[in-house]
Amino acid sequence: MALIFPKRSLSFFSGVCSAALVLSLSTATPAWAQSSPAAAAVKPAPLTDLVRQVDIPYEMFTLKNGLRVIVHTDRKAPVVGVTVYYRVGSKNEPEGKTGFAHLFEHLMFGGSENVPTPDETLMGAGASGLNGSTWFDRTNYVETMPTGALDLALFAEADRMGHLLGAVTQAKLDAQRAVVQNEKRQGDNQPYGLVEYAQLAALLPKGHPYAHSTIGSMADLDSASLEDVKTWFRDNYGPNNAILVLAGDIDLQTAREKAEKYFGAIPAGPVVKPVVSPVPTLPARIDQVMKDRVATTRLHRMWVTPGRNDKDSSLLAVGAAVLGGLSSSRLDNELVRKEQVAVGVTASLQQFEQIGFVEVTADVKPGVDPGLVSRRLDEIIADYVKTGPSADEVTRVATRQVSAEIAALEVVGGFGGKATTLAEGLLYAGDPGQYKKDLAAIASATPKGVTAAMQRWLTRPVYALKVEPGEREDYEEAAVSAPGDAAAQEAAPAAAPKLALPDVKSSPALDFPDVETATLANGIKVHLARRATVPAVRIAVSFDAGIASDRKDRLGLSALMLSLLDEGTTTRSTIQIAEEQERLGASISTGQSMDRTSVSLFALKANLAPSLDLLDDVVRNPAFAPGEVERLRATQLAGIAAEKTQPQGLASRAIFPLLYGNQHPYGSSASGRGDEASVKAITREDLLRYHSSWMVPSKAEIFVAGDITMAEIKPLLDARFGHWPQNRMASPTKDFAVTIPDPKPGVYLIDRPQSPQSMILGGVVTTAKGSDDLLAFSTANVILGDDFLSRLNTDIREVKGWSYGVRAYLTPRVERSPYIVAAPVQADKTGPAIAAMRDDIAQFVGSKGVTPQEFRRVISGEIAKLPARFETTGAVLGQMQADALFGRPFTYVETLGQRYAALTPDELDKAARTLIDPARLSWVVVGDKAKIRDQLDALGMPVTEIDSDSPAAQ
Repeated sequence: MALIFPKRSLSFFSGVCSAALVLSLSTATPAWAQSSPAAAAVKPAPLTDLVRQVDIPYEMFTLKNGLRVIVHTDRKAPVVGVTVYYRVGSKNEPEGKTGFAHLFEHLMFGGSENVPTPDETLMGAGASGLNGSTWFDRTNYVETMPTGALDLALFAEADRMGHLLGAVTQAKLDAQRAVVQNEKRQGDNQPYGLVEYAQLAALLPKGHPYAHSTIGSMADLDSASLEDVKTWFRDNYGPNNAILVLAGDIDLQTAREKAEKYFGAIPAGPVVKPVVSPVPTLPARIDQVMKDRVATTRLHRMWVTPGRNDKDSSLLAVGAAVLGGLSSSRLDNELVRKEQVAVGVTASLQQFEQIGFVEVTADVKPGVDPGLVSRRLDEIIADYVKTGPSADEVTRVATRQVSAEIAALEVVGGFGGKATTLAEGLLYAGDPGQYKKDLAAIASATPKGVTAAMQRWLTRPVYALKVEPGEREDYEEAAVSAPGDAAAQEAAPAAAPKLALPDVKSSPALDFPDVETATLANGIKVHLARRATVPAVRIAVSFDAGIASDRKDRLGLSALMLSLLDEGTTTRSTIQIAEEQERLGASISTGQSMDRTSVSLFALKANLAPSLDLLDDVVRNPAFAPGEVERLRATQLAGIAAEKTQPQGLASRAIFPLLYGNQHPYGSSASGRGDEASVKAITREDLLRYHSSWMVPSKAEIFVAGDITMAEIKPLLDARFGHWPQNRMASPTKDFAVTIPDPKPGVYLIDRPQSPQSMILGGVVTTAKGSDDLLAFSTANVILGDDFLSRLNTDIREVKGWSYGVRAYLTPRVERSPYIVAAPVQADKTGPAIAAMRDDIAQFVGSKGVTPQEFRRVISGEIAKLPARFETTGAVLGQMQADALFGRPFTYVETLGQRYAALTPDELDKAARTLIDPARLSWVVVGDKAKIRDQLDALGMPVTEIDSDSPAAQ
């Protein structure tokens, strides 16, 4: 179990409040339903009670070949999470083979002897979350399958475990090598993207198993041979080095029969030798400066610590969370809130099997001396390590962790579900139930124990890295290219499979929770979907506002207002709000799309009433204290500056003003942060006026999903929101009558020197509105651009090897919606990539429309994976909000299966040709002008150099 301490959830789900509450008819009112006055005196549910709610029952057996199988039964949906862990990661790589474990993970998706196209085979049967990942200690493969397709998934996993090598070719190796190298470029190209390399080099001696990054070096990736691949497989991918977890709609007997049937005949492989990984100590403090194209100086403090099974590991995690992981952390309170010399801080423990890293960061506020912040950072850390946390701080950390674990119980598969928790417990500690021991250790942690652990490990010499704005120094990796166009070579035809694939049985249709609707006393509608899978409730208070509601001379106003909501009310300070959430295990978050603004709450049912009291105060009574306004203004300005250092941020800031014009409600950056001039111009009066105009009952709608009934929740909401007075002022509106300019086909170039990749965003405003029937188009676009197997991703990533991933998608909005093509590509292929994508789109809407094979795969896959789409209450809540926004009935998704089945290829072609014209696309390109300008000129389109802040004016 990894410790998770998010500072602020970005989810869209949450939201309610408090006041006097109508009494229940029951004489014994539960704590979560007590009235608001009483709730103020209610203590949070005991931590021991919450810990007992985290339970993942399992059974386990081992096949004769050594494969260990864990089974967890969860019948809430007709799906099974299939998870396979191999005990091999980058720490197992020999010298000169860095990045090899990860490269091999990519190859495992290239097809095996009897399943030549695993992605197509499994996705056509309804697989969702089909993926793999590699880290220092392990490699894992995950997919969530409809119950009727479980045999197919197990056959595919067993075939690549036991019958892979006959399908591995040089062409596949070259193709995936190119993809991995573009994945590396994409990471390196981000601000602070080189920090991990410096961290590992400084903290660990050369040759230490953890001393190189999992992504590896370009040179080592280039040198990987076909024989290397085959040796890696033979040495590490035997069943005796693997764990299979089946979690969901399955029982022990069925799992045993299927595991034996598909995996039992695979012979055991060699025993993988343990890796010796000592925990080193630096001989003396290291101070280092790195220059990068960043907006803000970032200070790092790092130490190597013991691995996850050491008794100090959980104590260090708690200590780090108190220092910089909680919203009310020591560093937040001192450097960000009180002294206001930093705009962001973090502290966390990265846990690995044999070592860990405690990492602390502080982003210096622009205009403040980094030396001053550096000294204060060291002083605060030293004092904290000396004196330790308080009992209340330790309890708040434990409560937040337990709350996160309860929320995670909804998911059976994937990278963060119950299957992963069980697999990692067995892998690292020999016990699938290790998560219970980890939680118990956190819940029983004491200030004395945390302090002693920190004094043992954080008083040793530190690695202090400062990353400051400036031009990056040349580094070796930037000069190494992918191996030509080898990836584009046609692979030899695969040999005919020897074994037939298992049949796929039909699965039950999606059963979306029934949605009840009620009306509060003041007219606010409440929509509830009951889902009693975990003892928690998610609520969203949604307002008809969004980024589109910003005044054009005050862009970023709504974002600043939202950031201030939980930073102080008329009765609670910013620190009190943060601490109260942590004590309750609650999480209040804010978010906005172009059309809607949400304030959301995740609450444990046991602590629901006081959590609602807090949310009520945050939504209705923000103080907008002048000091907090200036602090959050500085943070937002720093965020804008950071966007201008990020490839994706620069492109996103440019694309929508270019497409819609800067006077249209949709003609602003999708982040909503605005620009420097407008944010500096915002006054406290602007914030008060916006809040009293847009965050009002007449624009509000409440959505609830979780373990609660309408009879239980309505009194709670009525007591808080039902008496919220309606605003008598004229309701503001968004002016969608503003004319959208004609398309501006061409290339719009933003120069970003030293970029090994170019970020490409193509876009056009379509005639589609979110309320339109877009099923035929969205299905067609799965084939064109919105899927791993789409034509665009297959061409640019899998065939040509120029990108780590390409996606094209329609973003549904209340008014005319944009169609976007997003492609980070290696710099030397920028122009050819745009030409190829234009050609792919033109062919799709022209003479090479949907093929019968594509149609069958997508239709069957979309129908089969419907149940898995709504496994969590968060997904249910999001669908409810989308249905309400676009005027659809709440039974909408239950009709999709029949509607998919009724579609025809002609309907898909017609829908695509109606909305997409590649000749109308505008292409924003963020890249190194010196490397790519000639490529862009060769496209035969006008090329305009632009400033990301004023693209519409070009």
